[in-house]
Amino acid sequence: MLIEGSAGGRLCVDHELNDIIGKAMSGDKEAFALLVSRFKDSVFRYAYGMLGDRMEAEDVAQEAFIKAFYAISKLDNSYAFTSWLKRIISNLCYDRIQKQKKTSAVSGELIEKQRSNNDIERTDLHITIEEAMSKLSPEHREVIILKDVEGYSYDELAGMLHIPLGTVKSRINAARLLLRKEMLREMEE
Repeated sequence: MLIEGSAGGRLCVDHELNDIIGKAMSGDKEAFALLVSRFKDSVFRYAYGMLGDRMEAEDVAQEAFIKAFYAISKLDNSYAFTSWLKRIISNLCYDRIQKQKKTSAVSGELIEKQRSNNDIERTDLHITIEEAMSKLSPEHREVIILKDVEGYSYDELAGMLHIPLGTVKSRINAARLLLRKEMLREMEE
């Protein structure tokens, strides 16, 4: 989740945003509404990248903001807001993925139904990337989205994911290799 208008562009909370987060932490509903407005697109993009389903991503985004609303007063530091919100979304996505694994036969039908109902015309490459991403583990999908789509640095990822820097680098490397292999496999079919 990049914060627009901030110095340096990433995880750097500007003064105005910090004030809004502080007000929301104190129970100001209008301030929280401003946070929702500011972060809704990046929350949706992250959830969609993890789940590959627009409806599921919209549900997760809504649920994430509901959870955040009720828990924001417990946030220790306003500067931790973006990583805290990202963790909420990540946990919700992992829960959805676990549910999908339990109903994998049905989820295959839902994916086909989603494709047939999709009004947006997508290229073969876009479809190949989506299909390849869906075959990655949630951990690999997460680092690819955060690094290559959202643009976080290795150090930022280590802090957000609470894992060592070396693990972040090896996970990203492994995820990229697996993604490349899956994309080649998809293009050959």
